[in-house]
Amino acid sequence: SKYKEDEQQYWRNYNILNRKKNLSQLDLSKTYYDSFISRCYMPYKDKSIADKCFILWKQIWNSKDLLIIEGEKTRLGVGNDLFNNAKSIQRILCPNENAFDYYDQLLKTAQKFSKNYLILLAVGPTATVLAYELGKLGYWAIDIGHLDIEYEWYLSKVESKVPVHNKYVNEAGGGHNIGEELDEKYLKEIMYKIGV
Repeated sequence: SKYKEDEQQYWRNYNILNRKKNLSQLDLSKTYYDSFISRCYMPYKDKSIADKCFILWKQIWNSKDLLIIEGEKTRLGVGNDLFNNAKSIQRILCPNENAFDYYDQLLKTAQKFSKNYLILLAVGPTATVLAYELGKLGYWAIDIGHLDIEYEWYLSKVESKVPVHNKYVNEAGGGHNIGEELDEKYLKEIMYKIGV
């Protein structure tokens, strides 16, 4: 009931089609957490929750060195203040889609960085697996999903998913014809390009 009607309908349909399979894979003695952690604005009827969520998110990387692994047109934090409180940012870019094709290279390249970096991942389903593997290796890695896009929508106060200028937004028809990013700070942060 806390979600907008279109979100409720999506999850009703999903559950109808996948309930049996999903229940067979769940251990009902375990607690599962909300996968919408990075979706703190658009899905909700009451959007005031986003105010607090973004403040809490920003505390995670306050004064930290960040390694961002993202799709080449994702551009986390570019054009907004999401990471303004980070100590530094370095980036590894890979294709916007099918990043798993480069999984081994991404894992190997991430390991070139110190374990003092907080690694933020925005590479679709690959991010979940990569965060797990990096965690096993002693890194602090977080799959932040669509957080930057949610933040862009939050700042714009839009009520529906819309393309965001110069960023890849797979859910709002913003996946193609994205211009080049000319921001010098962003360009200097790019340490590696894999598959792009």
